Amino acid sequence: MQEQYRTLAREGVHETEINRSRFICALAPVATEQEAQEFVARIRKEHPAATHNCFAYVIGADAAVQKASDDGEPGGTAGAPMLQMLMRREMRYVAAVVTRYYGGVKLGAGGLIRAYGGVVGEALDALGTITRQRFRLATVTVDHQRAGKLENDLRATGRAVREVSYAEGVTIEIGLPDADVAEFRAWLADATAGTAALELGGEAYGDA
Repeated sequence: MQEQYRTLAREGVHETEINRSRFICALAPVATEQEAQEFVARIRKEHPAATHNCFAYVIGADAAVQKASDDGEPGGTAGAPMLQMLMRREMRYVAAVVTRYYGGVKLGAGGLIRAYGGVVGEALDALGTITRQRFRLATVTVDHQRAGKLENDLRATGRAVREVSYAEGVTIEIGLPDADVAEFRAWLADATAGTAALELGGEAYGDA
């Protein structure tokens, strides 16, 4: 698994005008290829009169799925530069649709490549990106007496507390970078006088 990846902070739209053509870039964070395709279909429906609705998306922390479409523009002048911009910015789990309303001035192949790639870059800058870090999920079980202080200490030391459940004992689910597991185990034993149990689970991604 990748240690970390970047994705979009929020869905949004950025528009620019180049030689009287309108270029409208819609970006969205997407979890699956199906979500990406649904987003593309939704934007196309919003702009039925547009000259072109070109798209690119990257799915997977390791960029396993990469798709792009020129939607009628000359081959390689729209979808490919959009995809290249997403990859250059190390974006994952993101879909981009650039809607073009032709303004009567031809841009040529070089102009199209700059326009489509450029508007995606501008949209990424406008909407912002976030980094997600790989974590090991871990569950700490502790008695009620120590739970409140332990939870406060975890938060105070910057640990990612994900969930707290109260039953016979108290279980606190946290996210730990793999490299911190041994150090955390020692800290936990020290903080709870050896009374807490630590169980390691699977892996997930969280905000870095």
